[in-house]
Amino acid sequence: MRRKPHILQSRTIAQTHLFTVEQVDLRFSNGVTARYEKLVSSPYGAVLIVPITADEEVLLVREYAAGVHRYELGLPKGRVEADEDILQAANREIMEEIGFGGRRLEQITALTVAPGYFDHTTHIVVARDLFEQRADGDEPEELEIVRWPLHAIEALVARQDVSEARSIAALFLAREHCKRV
Repeated sequence: MRRKPHILQSRTIAQTHLFTVEQVDLRFSNGVTARYEKLVSSPYGAVLIVPITADEEVLLVREYAAGVHRYELGLPKGRVEADEDILQAANREIMEEIGFGGRRLEQITALTVAPGYFDHTTHIVVARDLFEQRADGDEPEELEIVRWPLHAIEALVARQDVSEARSIAALFLAREHCKRV
């Protein structure tokens, strides 16, 4: 295993309400120095929840995605707040976004997106034994809830309005996880 580079200097070069952009100067073990820029997000990460009904259907949300300026169909997700653990955040998010809580929540893995320049972790949680429970959220409009059979996710990910890599990966990971437990 290689030694991690030595951080010579790190400084913030931009700040928004969502991200910090840092410039990092590094020296690698072979003596080469390099400058990187990285996006730094919340230190608590985010949760992405795969809510599965008793009928083995996944509850998805259709919501506006500003990055691609269209409505996307994906899994409920959101930030982990400072006073929450991962499972509390997951339950809060599904209550806010789909109007259900989960009695059985399990973190199955954590994923990164573009780790070469983005310091962000998304915790994948499977929620089962769902019950109706709505909580106020921060969405600007009501989200459409779509039920989809867990066994038919190949057809789901073939749709043009399903493109978020985290949701796609989480669906396949959750399906495999459910086969084992």
